[in-house]
Order: sequence, then C-alpha cells, then structure tokens
Amino acid sequence: MKHKKTYNAKELKTPKGTLIIEGPLPAKNLASYEFHHDLTAFRQPQQQHKALIEIAQLPEGRIIIARHDQTIVGYVTFLYPDPLERWSEGKMENLIELGAIEVIPEFRGYGVGKNLLIVSMMDDAMEDYIIITTEYYWHWDLKRTGLNVWEYRKVMEKMMNAGGLVWYATDDPEICSHPANCLMARIGKRVDQASIQKFDQLRFMNRFMY
Repeated sequence: MKHKKTYNAKELKTPKGTLIIEGPLPAKNLASYEFHHDLTAFRQPQQQHKALIEIAQLPEGRIIIARHDQTIVGYVTFLYPDPLERWSEGKMENLIELGAIEVIPEFRGYGVGKNLLIVSMMDDAMEDYIIITTEYYWHWDLKRTGLNVWEYRKVMEKMMNAGGLVWYATDDPEICSHPANCLMARIGKRVDQASIQKFDQLRFMNRFMY
C-alpha cells in the first residue's frame, strides 16, 4: 500500500495567541521546531520530540502539530498499532492507530485537540484507512483537570467525534478492564468490505461462534 501524505494547515485564534495547526509534517520540519516543556503526558519532552521525529520517518507515520510561533504546543500521531497489541495481528496495511494526542495546559479548552483531528482528516488519503484509537482512563489528566473519569471520557469522545471517530464495541481485555476505557474508530469511505470484516474479527477475538 502506498501511503500518500498531503500537507494541510489552518489558523486557530485563541486568547493566548494564534496557533498554526499543520501536517502531516516531515521529520526535518519537526526537528526544526522547539518542543514545549509542558508536553509531558507520555515521556520527557526531549524524548517525546525525538519519538515524533522517528514516527514521521515511518512510511505510514503521520504527525500533525499545533504550534505557537516556532514552538510545538500540541500534536497528534498516527502509525501502525504496537506489534504487541491485538490490532496488529491482522497485519492490515490499511489499519492505523491514533496513538497519542496532547496539548499543553495553557492552550487547553480552546478546541486545539479538536482542530488537530479536523486537520488530520483534511487529507483525502485518510479515506483509505481504518483509523482506531484506544482510550484508557489511566492516560487521562484527571488530576489537573479536576474531572472524574466519566466527565473526561465525554470530553475525549466529543473531541474524537470531531475527527469522525465513533465508539465501537470490543472484547479486548485491556479495554474491558474498566468501563470508562473504549475503542473508537473511523472507517474511511474507500475501505473495502473484506477489511471491515477483518477489523470486526480483531474487535471480537474471544468469540467462540467464529
């Protein structure tokens, strides 16, 4: 499968300044920007910046960023699922995962996450993919936001809906381990029926009727 990537961008005006939401970006562009020190949700900022540059070099890897001047203040990643997860077991070339989305606290509440997803889906090539995201409550910033798991889940779901991702049922043990966890997905317009069936089989691997 050829992974086509078409750059898109939009301006987002916020009370803290205007952001440029853009991508997918090549590794060299990502390397040229500063990476904000508050982007700490997944690992240390320096390490996460390096990880994003590496993802951008993958054939299927896509990074869309929100930047304030020359500083990255938010991002979303798309790449093949982790080989240790069930979603990679189907070896589907057209299934990619929204692996991480993060926005610094200073710019939260202004629709940055939502706009990262909107710009991501502006690329027509996204119609060739099944895009999944697995939401686990232990990744959520409950402490800083003061929200409970259900309130946070509602916020996450609304944000993912902006990118066309909707809730899907699954028997994945990790997702089923807490009722707030969930699988969300977007099936592109050009995805064939055989791929959709394969995705359904990955969602329900513990069925005995298959």
